[in-house]
Amino acid sequence: MPQDTPAKPALRVLLAGPRGFCAGVDRAIRVVEEALRRYGAPVYVRHEIVHNRTVVEDLEKQGAVFVDELTEVPESAQVVFSAHGVPKSVPAEAQRRGLTYLDATCPLVSKVHREAERHFAGGGADAVHILMIGHAGHPEVEGTMGQLPPGAMSLIQNAEEARAVVPRDPARLAFITQTTLSVDDTAEIVEILRSRFPEIRGPKKEDICYATTNRQAAVKTIAPESDLVIVIGSPNSSNSLRLREVAERSGAGRAILLPKADALDWSLLDGVRTLGITAGASAPEVLVDQLLARLRSHFTLEIEERSVTTEDVIFKLPAPLAD
Repeated sequence: MPQDTPAKPALRVLLAGPRGFCAGVDRAIRVVEEALRRYGAPVYVRHEIVHNRTVVEDLEKQGAVFVDELTEVPESAQVVFSAHGVPKSVPAEAQRRGLTYLDATCPLVSKVHREAERHFAGGGADAVHILMIGHAGHPEVEGTMGQLPPGAMSLIQNAEEARAVVPRDPARLAFITQTTLSVDDTAEIVEILRSRFPEIRGPKKEDICYATTNRQAAVKTIAPESDLVIVIGSPNSSNSLRLREVAERSGAGRAILLPKADALDWSLLDGVRTLGITAGASAPEVLVDQLLARLRSHFTLEIEERSVTTEDVIFKLPAPLAD
């Protein structure tokens, strides 16, 4: 007689919501896809359109060509700027070379750019110096700081730097923030700056985007019950990295970043009874589906959705594509 198949062990899965794509990421991807549809391949994209290899590889299959700099883009080609934004020197160089370009910068990042310009107000002796809270080397930070002349902004990466910064004129000071930071870390930095410089100007609400805020709030609801939290996202994705940090700080037994389902190390699930799952704002939902399918090969899943809010934000395509 055939032997009975051993029953799969049970695994409780808490799915954080919202998770995955935000409106800015969705818009950026649609910009590339619509450009390919209208103009045909190839369409060149300066830097990864969003920080997710699955998204990039899918667009490459459709005819997108990703480059690091405009020097790699041939004459008369179509080029798209990534969702993270670019310094002003980049569109200026595109215009100089006669390249046709589309700007897929997230509107919430563009909002920060405009804030910086308003604070700077033309420069000169009375210019307000701007402290940008963010991470060195991130393309959003490079793009934002590149909106103003060199020296107009200083980067503040953590609380220690906030305590140490010595501005030229504390009475003429403002701050802006990268949109994908930890809500809690940023609040600490802002509190330090406001305590040290009571006259510092800032946005009415910190610039961290709604999607980053919502995803961090959602992971906080599942972390205390989770032996392990898996954050689906790429290692160069700032918002995904912050989600992993927030999960650990919020009580998860452990939190890891997972680029895709087939990278899962099964030994990490030894002793795990409750697994939390979320996805960074640049990670497509298909990656969550693939992870759940892989987990079902080893476990009987008991899935529970934990949603803190419903998102209905939609950003229009840039003007050349809007019709």
